[in-house]
Amino acid sequence: MARRATRFDWSGYLIGFALGGFFDGILLHQILQWHHLLSTINGDDIRFQVAADGYFHAAMYVVAGMGLWLLWSAQRRREAYTGRRLLGGILVGFGLWHALDAVLSHWLLGIHRIRMDSDVPVVWDLAWLGIFGLIPLAIGLLLQERDNNGSGGERRVPRAVAPVLLTMLVFGSGAQALRPPAGSDFTTHFMTVLFMPGTTPQAVFAAIGAVDGELVWSDRSGELVVIRMGDGQSGWTLFRHGAILVGGSGMPAGCLNYLRAQV
Repeated sequence: MARRATRFDWSGYLIGFALGGFFDGILLHQILQWHHLLSTINGDDIRFQVAADGYFHAAMYVVAGMGLWLLWSAQRRREAYTGRRLLGGILVGFGLWHALDAVLSHWLLGIHRIRMDSDVPVVWDLAWLGIFGLIPLAIGLLLQERDNNGSGGERRVPRAVAPVLLTMLVFGSGAQALRPPAGSDFTTHFMTVLFMPGTTPQAVFAAIGAVDGELVWSDRSGELVVIRMGDGQSGWTLFRHGAILVGGSGMPAGCLNYLRAQV
């Protein structure tokens, strides 16, 4: 008989699902710059694309927050769980995100593909689905099945260790994106900043001055900018000056090249 899902199970599913979204957003949207969330919609509007990516990450934080709340709630109730089962749940959620993204975003809705510049995008879609979707999903289900069968005993994770580590992982990923790179020979780094609609150029330059920054690039509206920040400055300061989205990915060169090709 299948074991009924507990709070710890659902916390793992939700946290894994959110981590899958973070993984894709950070790696594919920012680092590799292979696509945006809505690459096939308003493809020539970089402000729209950056905003969509930002709100997508915000939605993933909501999902991760729900998972963390369930995890801490179960911990307070002193529910028994094993590290194997929690890890299995996270892998299941991680794999489910990529399976859902492939079926819904790539094939049914067609809002983006893994490689927008590929002549055969389905090859990249299937490879990504297999490596980051089906394999983690299968491993996660296997771990949970072994836990159901009692293999390895009922060794519990020490109380609060897993909730603390997972909370640090979720919130630390967001803070890291706003932090200057450590151990680098460069004393500056780039920030992509989206301001509220209607923000005046004077307010934008005041925000840039507040972080000792330098304007590198701006879209036509002047509300989406890339700035070079001095060493030791924090992107969090920009939120106090009208910014609604701040990312440490710097100038989205690959995405901008794709957008120019569509104009």
